[in-house]
Amino acid sequence: MQNVTAVAHRGDPYRARENTLDSLRSALRRGADAVEVDVRLTRDGVPVLLHDATLSRLWEHDRPLAELTADQVAEVTAGGVPTLAEALAATGDARLMLDLPGLADVRAARRIVGAVREAGAADRVYYTADAQAMLAVRAADAGAEIALTRTTLAPPRAGLLAAIRPRWLNYRFTLLDHDLVARLHHDGVLVSTWTPDTRRSMRRLIRMGVDSITTNRVDVLCAVRGEGLPGAP
Repeated sequence: MQNVTAVAHRGDPYRARENTLDSLRSALRRGADAVEVDVRLTRDGVPVLLHDATLSRLWEHDRPLAELTADQVAEVTAGGVPTLAEALAATGDARLMLDLPGLADVRAARRIVGAVREAGAADRVYYTADAQAMLAVRAADAGAEIALTRTTLAPPRAGLLAAIRPRWLNYRFTLLDHDLVARLHHDGVLVSTWTPDTRRSMRRLIRMGVDSITTNRVDVLCAVRGEGLPGAP
């Protein structure tokens, strides 16, 4: 059976708060091959792990992250929101998939790429988000590994693919079927998908031949991956 890459979505969010060091470590203990995290910039340009534009949902603090310095974020969350540098240090040699919500310009992308380079982690980090963000990453790093996020079945334009040069196309899992996966492989790209959390969906995707699955239940995915499913590649 194909060895599908098991990617932990924001760490292990059913056991520890998402995008925290505890969550990342828990996911790796439970068998994740890689961990997906969300990265945004503070007011003073420090990359930190946070999905939302504010700290409200997870940390009960309503001010936008972009209005707070890294020191202020650390103060109001009691150190709970790690910097990207801390996340890279805490995950050893494990792969990290950096989702970049809201990234819109090359200057911001350079901050994030720079933090990865400073940590000596360029060979184990790859980036995902929409086309605008991935164009910024490509401009900041000609050698970056990119997984272009897709939320529609409309094929990406040839010119866009030529500019971004993604290694992966990263689809919402409900969009995929056998024919699409086969066509993408024929075109020379790897197929990643997010975020199935049931065994039934995971099995269906493995049978399709996807290369990577991002899930909130990485331990379940690892168990399903080991089943030796009939009909799997």
